[in-house]
Amino acid sequence: MANDTSRPSNNKPSNNKQSIDNLKTSGFERRMSIAKTSLNIGRRWAGNSVSGMFLNKEARTARNQIFMEEQAHYLAEELGKLKGSVVKIGQMLAIYGEHILPPEITRALQTLNDDTATLAWPKIEVTLRQLLGAKLNELKVDPVPIGTASLAQVHRATVLATGEQVVLKIQYPGVADAINSDLALFKRLLKVSNIVPQTRALDAWFEEIRDLLHHEVDYEAEAATTERFYERLLGDPRYIVPKINRTYSTKRLLCMSYEPGITVVSEALQLLSHERRNAIGQAAIEIMMQEIFVWGEMQTDPNFGNYLVRVAADENEIDKLVLLDFGAIRQFDDNLLTIAHGLLRAGYHHDHQAMKRAMTGYDFFDSMSDKVRSDIASLFLLATEPFSDPTLNPDIPKNCLDEQQRYIWANSKLHTRLSNNATQAMQSFEFNLPPKEFMFISRKFIGAYTFLTVLDAYTDSNKLVKPFL
Repeated sequence: MANDTSRPSNNKPSNNKQSIDNLKTSGFERRMSIAKTSLNIGRRWAGNSVSGMFLNKEARTARNQIFMEEQAHYLAEELGKLKGSVVKIGQMLAIYGEHILPPEITRALQTLNDDTATLAWPKIEVTLRQLLGAKLNELKVDPVPIGTASLAQVHRATVLATGEQVVLKIQYPGVADAINSDLALFKRLLKVSNIVPQTRALDAWFEEIRDLLHHEVDYEAEAATTERFYERLLGDPRYIVPKINRTYSTKRLLCMSYEPGITVVSEALQLLSHERRNAIGQAAIEIMMQEIFVWGEMQTDPNFGNYLVRVAADENEIDKLVLLDFGAIRQFDDNLLTIAHGLLRAGYHHDHQAMKRAMTGYDFFDSMSDKVRSDIASLFLLATEPFSDPTLNPDIPKNCLDEQQRYIWANSKLHTRLSNNATQAMQSFEFNLPPKEFMFISRKFIGAYTFLTVLDAYTDSNKLVKPFL
């Protein structure tokens, strides 16, 4: 899921995107747009049902599968025309809703892209003037954005008095006020279109998304979180966190230091020596471990856009990981952290019985039969394979360890193996959803897996896990 974040880089931003003069942020405009989509889907659904009445069951199933794919893509296409929280809601459901949505809907929602039309500079300038007043005269703002997203647009600027290079994350006008109505509209769209079953699980996820969105549009909260992470990592030379400039920050505007770097998928990163890429990968996974097991709060969006790499000019210097966007932060309570520690410890020792004992504290675990508990424990052991002691885990494939017993992420095919095993393990309790907190953590691990695979990084499980046991 793409995130609303600054994406400074060494590359000149392109200005070939479509520019729009205004956003459909009024309730009436958004209701009309979504009502039209609902009506069209409803008509198509009715037509499909009537025309398929005389087909046999097998043909009707195949026809419905194709129809569902078409409807899902139409839904995503129409949602993508609206910026604001409607797009964000779709993206969040795509990431976290795989247990409650048909796979066709999940796949289609995954195509929703933040990086669409930019809001024209005159409108952004008016917004900045409203937010900053006369203080805007103290800045020279580049009218060409360096990043666009569903909730905000990012521009580089210079503080005229000091020459400081900053980025301004400017929230689109009206999007914060539209969250509740957008959620209601989105939910009604799913209900009227009849493409998603209306369940209590879906209701619970909409409430969760409501909380996350309201938190994400509160830039005062994001500024405070960014400052916490800045202080935590100030003494670790492997990380860079942008410094918040409070002078030009408000509840709807975030000003922070400009931090250049290259993207995770940049070819320049692949040209680094393997040991340097290993170090970057180790740093990326270690920060995630600290978020969960030390600070109890985690950046839950696994998007690559939330990271840059500051490549050192000298081979003997440290390459740095630039951490961007602290809006999608989730805090965990002591109960969850205790359970997570138990699961990690069992995974490190590759101990099936210990894993089963650690699985407690939630109805999801406590309502399992012995057979299901055993199957899920085996699934967790597989999920923690990169964090297990290689001397204690004979199940690690031989090609997944180097001569120093470091884990080779790119060889593991771990995501595919987990998906295959999860399908079988989850069948016994498909209507009993995992706790939302575990789904957040799971998604973050999937993001880390992809990141480390792209880097072709090898990581040392002892260095990763022992500090947290």
